[in-house]
Amino acid sequence: MTQAQQCEIAWFSALCDDDYEFLGVPDPQLQSSWEHCRNIVLRAEEGGFDNILLPSGYQLGLDTTVFAAAMAPMLQRMKLLWATRIGEDWPPQLARRIATLDRILGPNAAGTAGRLNVNIISSDMPGQSMPGGPRYGRATEVMKIVRALLNGESIDHQGEHYQLTLDPPRVTTISGKCPPFYFGGLSHEARECAAEACDVYLMWPDTMDKVRENIADLTQRAAKYGRTLKFGYRVHVIVRETEDEARAYADRLLSKLDDEKGRAIREASLDAKNYGVQRQAELRGAADGDGFVEENLWTGIGRARSGCGAAIVGTPDQVLAKLRAYQAEGIEAFILSGYPHVNECDMFARYVLPHIEHGPLKFD
Repeated sequence: MTQAQQCEIAWFSALCDDDYEFLGVPDPQLQSSWEHCRNIVLRAEEGGFDNILLPSGYQLGLDTTVFAAAMAPMLQRMKLLWATRIGEDWPPQLARRIATLDRILGPNAAGTAGRLNVNIISSDMPGQSMPGGPRYGRATEVMKIVRALLNGESIDHQGEHYQLTLDPPRVTTISGKCPPFYFGGLSHEARECAAEACDVYLMWPDTMDKVRENIADLTQRAAKYGRTLKFGYRVHVIVRETEDEARAYADRLLSKLDDEKGRAIREASLDAKNYGVQRQAELRGAADGDGFVEENLWTGIGRARSGCGAAIVGTPDQVLAKLRAYQAEGIEAFILSGYPHVNECDMFARYVLPHIEHGPLKFD
């Protein structure tokens, strides 16, 4: 892959109470709030990021839909990657909500499409539990239904989970097409769901050989459905002028962490037992004494976080080299974050972003 090949660089807004100066030590100034999360989004746009993930958790933080609608008029250029939990929704309402958010956010610079991306989460209904197979089957149906409706098609869908005969919603997206679906999951059922229905398959941090293996596997699965996927990588980052400074900052993040508190944070999520979270735990177990599982990939974050649990740590050149190595394997989109999120957003925007060719993902 040549240096000039473009990738999408996104940041992350901590809607789910996940921002710290010291991991595991709550800070009232960094808790999930309208003001704090708004400031992260505005700083990311100012810094030049292409996209920003607005995560969603039932028990934690702010409502993502309300937050996205409030933020949309404040943004001039950046896209929103809006997360929605399938277990808490109904496909026709979801299609209408996506179209409305897309309209509020407004067109891209060329005026040819909207600026909304959708992160599909195959969640349970709060208070209920559905086995993985049916749950991912439901997510597949939802993506197919919503895609058809937002592409302007009437549907007669007779599936296992939904039986719907509907015309498309009156309000359309700016492009008249369904926005891209970003989706992740490591189980067989999750991979099949992604291969059949999503546009961008997202991975959490992993060793380079596993990244390569996952991309090959999903490419092959998607081909069975006559489809192709793009690939995204969700990871934290710590970038400093020297490697010693970056590693010292990583150590500082953990310097006040109580292990029991860290365990409680990891288990607070409703998704704390899924395959992806288990894989992040395996990475921590395989890391060296300093928490590095491979060059510049540090697993210490996962000691106090459910989900994405590792960070790229190093100098600007080292971080850039790591991103380009992922690009060479087929990654086209990065969703980055760091602690505190505003501070690390500034660091990455200053030291790395100007040196990597980037822009929103393009779809046919």
